[in-house]
Amino acid sequence: MPARRLAGRITVPGDKSVSHRALILGGLSVGETRITGLLEAEDVFATLAAVQAFGATVERDGTDWVVHGTGIGSVLQPEGALHMSNAGTAARLLMGVAASHAMTTCFTGDASLSRRPMKRVIEPLSLMGASFAAAPGDTLPLIVTGASPAVPIEYRLPVASAQVKSAVLLAALNTPGITTVIEPVATRDHTERMLRAFGADVTVEEDAGERMVRLRGQAQLKPLPLEIPGDASSAAFFIVAALLVEGSEITIENVGMNPARTGLVTVLRQMGGRIRELNRREVGGEPVADLHVCHSPLTGIEVDPAIAPSMIDEFPVLFIAAALATGRTTTSGLAELRVKESDRLSAMAAALALAGARLKETADGLVIDGTGGDLLAGTGQGQEVATCLDHRIAMSMAVAGLVSRHGVAIDDVRPIATSFPRFAELLEGLR
Repeated sequence: MPARRLAGRITVPGDKSVSHRALILGGLSVGETRITGLLEAEDVFATLAAVQAFGATVERDGTDWVVHGTGIGSVLQPEGALHMSNAGTAARLLMGVAASHAMTTCFTGDASLSRRPMKRVIEPLSLMGASFAAAPGDTLPLIVTGASPAVPIEYRLPVASAQVKSAVLLAALNTPGITTVIEPVATRDHTERMLRAFGADVTVEEDAGERMVRLRGQAQLKPLPLEIPGDASSAAFFIVAALLVEGSEITIENVGMNPARTGLVTVLRQMGGRIRELNRREVGGEPVADLHVCHSPLTGIEVDPAIAPSMIDEFPVLFIAAALATGRTTTSGLAELRVKESDRLSAMAAALALAGARLKETADGLVIDGTGGDLLAGTGQGQEVATCLDHRIAMSMAVAGLVSRHGVAIDDVRPIATSFPRFAELLEGLR
């Protein structure tokens, strides 16, 4: 049902992308890595279990997690298949680790992850010498036979993907020589930042608008204490909710503000959203800030497709903002959304239409005509939006429910636990 006002201060869970990488690099270091603020959710626990299967020890110490790593080149062959649950990032990054070690590793996942394409990772890792046996369509379940030694490569990303870049860089850690990844479009740089913090020899250069990341392999990673910033993608739902619900004023503390992740804030400000960054600082090598967000009338815009890589996971909740804006919002260049946990373009188009929004789905985006601030109708009696086992669809439509006359019924909220177990509790607290 519609919310009257959201108010208060909250802290969102640790960044999921950074949490995955902290566990993996901690597991590849020699010694103790202490992690503060690790996201405790199903996706990250899948990574934790895989790191343990590779030979590292991971223990909880109060609110921290402590990793005792094996070191590069000393990764053990897992005794059984690695079940990655719904964690696409974890599966692709750990395939990179496996690809340059002399062992055979089987990766499995849940129904949603088993539909996601792995060819984009298989291709560069095969060039490095690894071999793969995958299910039809290059999906999970998948077996990786690592190369020893692997071959350094120069690889130009055919699609903007931080996961593919990271898989190649992780494989390069146990590969002699220099491996280069060329990005025609810059993507999230969490991996490069953290590799440097762990002592890897990584350089980043820009030439003619392209970004070249080079890593010299077979160096020893040095453990260190890490603090995980709040997840910008998790904060996104509360940012949009506060902008849309009349009279709202909230502060979200300790949000990661990595420039490769702040596209949503940029777009919402272009639409008229009042979002202030307070107390800017660095946490664990990542820029963070406290975000002060106030209810704001929004105006539809044409979203520049070049910004997509910096907000690819936030488009579902941006579509909610667009549905309440004044005028038309046009998005394009979002074909990548069709191969996420679900086909997020079709899933959000169907969910928003059922909730009363006016929109058109295109081949690579949505065109949404907003209500001008009027509430959506919401779902009718006996109707439920289909989340397609996608946590971001479920949370986005929960935000839509706050600005719908009759609320929004959701078929399954269990997928939210993959990234944000306390989502409903925090949202209710602000009400």
